[in-house]
Amino acid sequence: MTAEPAPGILPLRQPVDWRRNLAALWLAEFTAIFGFSFAFPFLPLFLHRDLGIPNGPKLALWTGVAASVTGFALAITSPIWGMLADRYGRKPMLVRAMIGGGVSVGLIGLVRTVQELTLLRVVQGATSGTVAAATALVAGETPLAEMGWALGILSSSIALGSAIGPAAGGVAANLIGLRATFIGGGVFLLVAAVPVMLVVRESAPPAGHRLRPRPLAGLRAAGPGTLEAVSILIVAQVLLQASYTAAQQLVVLRLLQFDPGAASTVTGAAFAAGGIATAIAGVTYARLLHRTGYRLLAGLAAFLMAAAIAGAAVAPNLALEVAAFVLASLLFGALIPAFGAMIGLQTPSQVQASVFGFSSSAVALGFGIGPLTGGLIASRAGVGAGLMAAAAVALVLAGLIALAVREPKVPADRR
Repeated sequence: MTAEPAPGILPLRQPVDWRRNLAALWLAEFTAIFGFSFAFPFLPLFLHRDLGIPNGPKLALWTGVAASVTGFALAITSPIWGMLADRYGRKPMLVRAMIGGGVSVGLIGLVRTVQELTLLRVVQGATSGTVAAATALVAGETPLAEMGWALGILSSSIALGSAIGPAAGGVAANLIGLRATFIGGGVFLLVAAVPVMLVVRESAPPAGHRLRPRPLAGLRAAGPGTLEAVSILIVAQVLLQASYTAAQQLVVLRLLQFDPGAASTVTGAAFAAGGIATAIAGVTYARLLHRTGYRLLAGLAAFLMAAAIAGAAVAPNLALEVAAFVLASLLFGALIPAFGAMIGLQTPSQVQASVFGFSSSAVALGFGIGPLTGGLIASRAGVGAGLMAAAAVALVLAGLIALAVREPKVPADRR
């Protein structure tokens, strides 16, 4: 009779080719985010042109509602998907997220009312979550010493998809209409599941893997202060996402104010430039870590992001508006993988997917709070006031990093 291992004590996993996994996941996430960003930067335009919401306070309000409900739904479901991933595997959860996202995004192209759109956005949030699933896969299979670099590479795929998607979507919207653009985005998400199913390999779950500790117990067992440190980072992710996503939606409304006729083209170009900036930051930020460390780098990036968003609030012309948004995107691109790496470095491997599920929930909560709050403020006090509020949140994030975030220990050797 074979003895079961004690809870939380797991045999070493069988090695997999983490570089091969990373390459396949890079392609899959690029395709998935390309599909999302192929259509969603144009959500305010879709509400205005196809669903008949008049420009002004009502459009600002519905833009916030439609953008935020996905985040709230994802915030509720992400911890559940994360715990299922720890129990049954992270690869199946990633495939599920891509298929769920593809179906819901494609169906948005068929809606006739803003209520139908909002409902499908809820379904999208409840069934998708590709970034958290891919992050958990990379973190679980990558040597600790390489984790910061690997998550930066994964972040670059997300940013590059966010860059190219809006540019291509802007062209497609002008040629075939916004409805067809949403349907096309859904198709890209379904295609994204193919490299995951065919190439990605996950370490076989060890005997007794169902006896893994619960996330809170696993963090407490990792050492004094670990639970508190990870909790602070998760709160920081809420603030980061709330600030940036509020700014994203409000910048589109400012571009619509500057040049209503060319709003689709300019929005696509602005988001493309912002995505490229985010991708560059995701690939290169690790080079600065040897000089600054995670904490200093993140704190400085958050402070400068607050300044850039404030600049977008007062920009006097279209060119400076786009420039401020691109700068904010560059800084956002450094913060995403930095927070992910800090969480991964401080979390035991047996509960990583669960913790990244809570992390995804935090990101989604910020994605829900940011656009909704920004839309409400913009509908009452103007778009500039909404952007100033987003800048204030980024400034609070910088203060939290300076006062409460601890520097993670990076091992000198590889696993």
